Amino acid sequence: MIVQKDILEDAYGPGEYDPALYEYARIAECVNGFENVRDTHLAQFHAQGFLAIQHAYSTAQVAAAMAAVKALIAGDNRAFRGVQFERGIAQEVKRSAGHAREMLVRKLTRFVGLDPRLDVFGEDPRLLDILTRIMGEPPALFANQAMLKPPGIGREKPWHQDHAYFNLPMHTCIVSAWVALDPADPENGCMHVIPESHRDGPVVHFKRRDWQICDTDVARHRIAAVALQPGGVLLWHGRLHHGSPANRSNRRRRALQLHYIPASVETIATEERLAVYGSEGKDVVC
Repeated sequence: MIVQKDILEDAYGPGEYDPALYEYARIAECVNGFENVRDTHLAQFHAQGFLAIQHAYSTAQVAAAMAAVKALIAGDNRAFRGVQFERGIAQEVKRSAGHAREMLVRKLTRFVGLDPRLDVFGEDPRLLDILTRIMGEPPALFANQAMLKPPGIGREKPWHQDHAYFNLPMHTCIVSAWVALDPADPENGCMHVIPESHRDGPVVHFKRRDWQICDTDVARHRIAAVALQPGGVLLWHGRLHHGSPANRSNRRRRALQLHYIPASVETIATEERLAVYGSEGKDVVC
């Protein structure tokens, strides 16, 4: 993230990539509602590394969340400084206001605790119960963002593992929850995952278009796209390989992203994480 006259831009800029990186073999199957998640689905999470749930949250909750996101972008909460725009459009941001400016926003960081209309998602007892059953102990919220991929300019998020970003012990069972606020599909940049890749352990990441897995290390033949309706949620393991293509459509792709860890886990030093996920000092190239 860089600072330019009070405009925060996403840390990595647009970059060309091979569209074949997101050619999927199938659309992932989904459970219908939190109430229908069974032990067999949790076993599927552990085996596949992810679980998609449609209709987890209500239409009213989604509408309230989008109003809350709009309010944060508009600056209604003066304590919030977490608006980030797509990189490379600072001049356009300066010339824009209102809805036009809102359509340039890439990300909101650390929104939890600022608006109850957003907090209800991460505090939902049905979600917390599923997370507890997956982790074997109560979860704690570790990080949170709203991921807003603008139409036409919303860039790719290259393939990566979330654990590569988090200073947490290597054994940590990180579970992320991605809540769709708009319809999310391959055309507007829905999440793509590689089933079972969490079983392969940590993968070295490189600073290329982002902090990412090298394109040549992506198991392209195993990709599943996760299409979600508003209110749907994707849960995935912190070592699952996942990414999303650029939004080339004329539609938004807004989502809330919540990362959980077991409540007993403590953080580690950045150097310890990079010793595993970083490329420095290793005989690796990308």
